[in-house]
Amino acid sequence: MSVSDLFKPLTLLHGPAMRNRFMLAPLTSQQSEYDGSASQFDQQWMEQLAQGGYGLVQTSAATVEAGGIAFERQLGIHSEAHLPGLMQMAKAVQQSGALAAVQLHHAGHRAQPSWGGIPAPASDRTVSNTAAISTEVVERIRNSFIAAAKRAQRAGFNGISVHGAFGWILSEFLSPQLNDRNDRYGGSAENRARFTLEVIEGIRKACGPDFQIGWRLSIERYGLRLEELRELTAEIFDKELIDYLDLALWDSAQLVRDGSHQGKTMLSVFSELPRKGVRLGVAGKIMSAQRAGELLDQGCDFVLIARAGILQRDFPLQVKANPRYQSPQLPVTADYLRQGDLSERFIETMRGWQTFVKPGS
Repeated sequence: MSVSDLFKPLTLLHGPAMRNRFMLAPLTSQQSEYDGSASQFDQQWMEQLAQGGYGLVQTSAATVEAGGIAFERQLGIHSEAHLPGLMQMAKAVQQSGALAAVQLHHAGHRAQPSWGGIPAPASDRTVSNTAAISTEVVERIRNSFIAAAKRAQRAGFNGISVHGAFGWILSEFLSPQLNDRNDRYGGSAENRARFTLEVIEGIRKACGPDFQIGWRLSIERYGLRLEELRELTAEIFDKELIDYLDLALWDSAQLVRDGSHQGKTMLSVFSELPRKGVRLGVAGKIMSAQRAGELLDQGCDFVLIARAGILQRDFPLQVKANPRYQSPQLPVTADYLRQGDLSERFIETMRGWQTFVKPGS
């Protein structure tokens, strides 16, 4: 395939097609108001992205419960009060011809009390002096994901993406290291996957056949087992429970280090699975037109743009204009980001990303 193939439309199982193969990854900017409402800076960011040429734009991780917060100034979708700001975000993206989705998030055991978070561990052993959440609380949080999806639908979004990566609550429950429960949400791989499946199936039932569902999955750290996640993904593909899988890797080219898939690319372990109508995308250091095109050759249906999209809001348009486009080298100065109209709140967040902002700038 050539770079031009990135600009072919991509149909999804539910709802409208993506106009091209570029999806903006969910990027936590920590620029919302303290109550989770979308700020003027959130709106400016979404308006910039709306003009960037993406096929689908995801919001940053939005809390499905106030107690599930992980970051200062995190976007929220746990209250009806959040609807006006969310509606404005969805409208801005869709008016440009892109699809819009909210990423649904609960921090689980990583919830931050400093910002009102209430740690919700799967196990008694994970957080000091904090008991595992009860079965009833698991069910409540499941229902909060579903209610948040309905809220996104009412706000006018085309769909949602369920955050099941990076040790947040759904990822946590998948891990035998972090989940030693003895109820129906713990023990076997099937039980540990139940939380994720009930969230996805509940959203589909509540939101109907035209609403799009994505699932963000990571494989590394937190005691996650590649083989188990591969089997779960195969089941989700086979049952066509989602519209797209967002495979969140630190590097889209990384290799499996051990086990039966040792030496293969992490991507190939999932791209070789039969996936019927479900679409597969990957994130991880996609910084050039060439790399984005290569990933289509390696079995992806679309690519997720993260760092490159912060550096250049219109990454897809840059690629369209120049098939040899290469993102600016990292780190960049804070002034470079200011010239791109990134808010000071967003720039401060990026200072926490290793090697993104030049120290002292």
